Parts: sequence; C-alpha cells; structure tokens
Amino acid sequence: MSSLLSIQEIRSLPKIDLHRHLDCSMRWSTMLEIASTLKMDFPASPRAQYDHFLVTQPMNNLEQVLNKFLTSQKLLGSIEILERLGFEACEDAFNDGVRILELRYAPTYIAAGHPHLNFESIHSALLKGIHRAQQKFSIAVGLICIIQRNLPFENAALVTDFAIENKKTFLALDLADNEDGFEPKKFASLFQKAKSAGLQITVHSGESPSSLAGRWVRDSVEILGASRIGHGVQSIHFPDVIQLLKEKNVLLEICPYSNYLTQAFKTYKEHPLKKLKDLGVAVAISSDDPGMFASVLSDDYLIAQNELGFSLQDFQDCNQSAFQHSFISLAEKQRVWRL
Repeated sequence: MSSLLSIQEIRSLPKIDLHRHLDCSMRWSTMLEIASTLKMDFPASPRAQYDHFLVTQPMNNLEQVLNKFLTSQKLLGSIEILERLGFEACEDAFNDGVRILELRYAPTYIAAGHPHLNFESIHSALLKGIHRAQQKFSIAVGLICIIQRNLPFENAALVTDFAIENKKTFLALDLADNEDGFEPKKFASLFQKAKSAGLQITVHSGESPSSLAGRWVRDSVEILGASRIGHGVQSIHFPDVIQLLKEKNVLLEICPYSNYLTQAFKTYKEHPLKKLKDLGVAVAISSDDPGMFASVLSDDYLIAQNELGFSLQDFQDCNQSAFQHSFISLAEKQRVWRL
C-alpha cells in the first residue's frame, strides 16, 4: 500500500501558512468579476485571460513575475474590494485546511494609482474583512506590514512609522520585492526602530540566485534582526549561513511552487526544502501568492511530497516549527490548533 497522501488527505491536513501576500491572494472568480465591472481591457478567451492576469508557468526571473503583478494591482481600488479580499483570502485558506494564517501586504503597493485610498483606509478595510472571516471560521489570522525595497527610502520610512503606529494590529515588519540592488542593510535603521517598538521582523532574502545571497541573508538576521526569512532558499549554497540560521533558530518561510515559477530553482527536484530541513534548519511550507498563482497551500504540499519525498511526519515537523515561530499570540494559536 502506498504511503503517499492523496490530494484529499493533503487538503484535509491542518496547516499553518506564515508567508502569504494578501494583496496577491484575490480569488480568480473575483478578479474577473471586478475587472469586468471596472470595464478593464483584457482578453476575451478564458485561456488568454488566465495568461493576462496570472502566473502559472515559470517566468524568466523574479523581476518578471513582480512586473506581472502590476496588472492585478489595478483591481485593488476601493475599500469594498479590499474588505472582500480580506474575507475571501481567509475563507479560501480555511477551506484548504489552514488554521493559522499570517497575511502580509504592502500599503504602498495597494495605494499606488488609487489616490482616494490611504494607508489608514486600506488597513481598516482589510481588517474588517479579516474580522468578519474570523467570526465565521475557526482560524487565527495576523497581519504583517511590508516595505517595498525598490521604492524611495522616504516611502520605506513612512511605511515603518505606519506599522509602528498600528502595532496592535500588525505582527511584524517585512522587506520585499527584488533584492538585487536593494540590499537589506540599507534599511537597518528602520527595522531597528520597528523592533524597538515591539514589532517582530521577517525579511524577504536569499530568494533569487545570486553570489551575494548568502551575505544578504546574513545581514537580514544580524543587522535587521530577522527571526524569520522569507524564502531564503539560496542559503543552501552557503554553509556559514546554514550554521547561522541553526544557531539563531531562524525559520525559513519556504514556498516551493513560487520558487519554481520565479525560477529560483529550475526544477522541483533541485529545490532545497528537504535538504535544508534534513540539515536542521527550521523550515515552514507556505503559499506566497495563491491568487496570482491560481494555487493553494496544498499544491506546495503536493510538490514537497511528490517531488521532494516529504512524508506525513515531515509535514508535521514543518507545522510544529511554524507554530513555534508564528508571530501570533500563543493563546490565539492554541484556540485553533491542537499539537
């Protein structure tokens, strides 16, 4: 008898997702509905629509994927849409077995091109949708605020202050977008300020192939104070970084399907998730951008099982690590999760 879990068994597994971009989690049917309502110019055929809005095949690199996101960003133009996004993202996660969910978003990303929205109205609308979902579903949800590293430093400072001002409803501060040319240590003062104010720190680092990836991950931990790293998969090439991650008990938020689509690794077989885990690095499996990728977290579990040899025990180990490293309060986690 095969020890492989079926798709249904994987979907029914209780899961923890620590790395999911809320602003890239709009469900496909909602995306089409809003695009039609706004009379956006998009293709008529279903296949072409898919290619227009979504990333479902490997792109050349991370930058190409990020540019594709700008099309769907235009849909995030009202507080009603944002409230709906908050609710549906939680509902979709719950229906896929997720019981502890950390969502992250960039206020500057949503606000761009939508002058009638500001950080406060965006945050309030998303919270409203999330709270409505939590009243309906047994799921623990928290929010992480993202700095877009490719924008002017003044924007990063404004986002940091906004996160600190709203630290009762933000878990942590994050740094995202293309790392090449925007190394972490440039933002050290902002992350030190946020950490002093009581926010946790997670940083997108070591995602794309680069000879500098090891240094970037190290700086994210040692200078920015990250206790978690978004992706961090290139760490596998740097033994000193592996040792640092283990010594500091830093968790890598790993998203196999995303890493394949952005070509962080050319094939699933090359992905280092299992190797990192076997080396003793704390890892958690996450979904990244399920709306943009037309995926669910269970897809990442299937890749881990079918391509990387993950067992049920491996999944349980990852969720145990995710539980311990989640920024959500212990009482709230225990409300929905039984170890």
